[in-house]
Amino acid sequence: MAFSFAIGIGTKNTKGEWLETFFQAPVLNPADSIIDAAKAAIGYTKGNQTIEASTEALTALASALESAGEATQANIAKTAAQSSAPAVVVVLESDEQASSTPEVYLKLHLLSHRLVKPHGVNLAGIFGLLPNVAWTNVGAIDLTELAQKQLEARAKGELIQVQSVDKFPKMTDYVVPAGVRIADTSRVRLGAYIGEGTTIMHEGFVNFNAGTEGTSMVEGRISAGVMVGEGSDLGGGCSTMGTLSGGGNIIIAVGKNSLIGANAGIGIPLGDRCTVEAGLYITAGTKVIMLDDQNQAVETVKARDLANKNDLLFRRNSQTGAVECKTNKTAIELNEELHANN
Repeated sequence: MAFSFAIGIGTKNTKGEWLETFFQAPVLNPADSIIDAAKAAIGYTKGNQTIEASTEALTALASALESAGEATQANIAKTAAQSSAPAVVVVLESDEQASSTPEVYLKLHLLSHRLVKPHGVNLAGIFGLLPNVAWTNVGAIDLTELAQKQLEARAKGELIQVQSVDKFPKMTDYVVPAGVRIADTSRVRLGAYIGEGTTIMHEGFVNFNAGTEGTSMVEGRISAGVMVGEGSDLGGGCSTMGTLSGGGNIIIAVGKNSLIGANAGIGIPLGDRCTVEAGLYITAGTKVIMLDDQNQAVETVKARDLANKNDLLFRRNSQTGAVECKTNKTAIELNEELHANN
């Protein structure tokens, strides 16, 4: 069984290099009938291939997919055949390191379509395959071609608005998952996994290969590689240390029903029902005084020793400044009415 299949429409620069690709309905573990149709219509043989298909090939693919009972993919192939934009078919026999820009975009789509979870797909080497692009109101533009296109637009009395310059586009230009609220869509990158029931407020940010399991409130930063459990709350301005921003090989995560207070942060994975006091940033090497039920110091440990432990409350002693930890007997509960995203 193949790993993934998708038919896409994208954008190239004047050199014929891919800038981005849109896949309406990527398939994880496609049926043999889809792969057989690709073999018959567009010359797919084996392995991982990015195939730029002609109008004739896409029409033949649409017919083969329709005969195989794959109506959704057949419709996409028909639309791609009628498009004036470049079309591509990506077939991934296995989840190996990507070798083309469309392959990277397919993997990012798989994440944002919730077909795979963060750390569930091989993203090694993707930065070298993602061009830095001007994302504008008229689509993706190669940075070396931007000034000329802006001039041409002005000559027509039009304006090209550059919304961002980045290797990653915003997720909602490609995927809008069901049951979510995103106050500022520019702060969620393609490749984010946003669980149903999640609310992301204006200051919330979610990087690629990161996200939430389900009903969660995000007013802070979810860095690359970080997954937030069901029912957790990330307070305003808080931060999670990702594998790209100092976390190294430690996979940072937030368990279920946990709270990271405003302007707080973590450099260790939290277990379930944990709380980090507002303004407190915990790194792996932070010295933490463990308290008993009488708030008496028992021992001092490094925060990394408490990684993934449940029911912990991290706080800073307001008199001494020492970081303390005690058992947290109360888990947070998100307001059901406030976080209903139907």
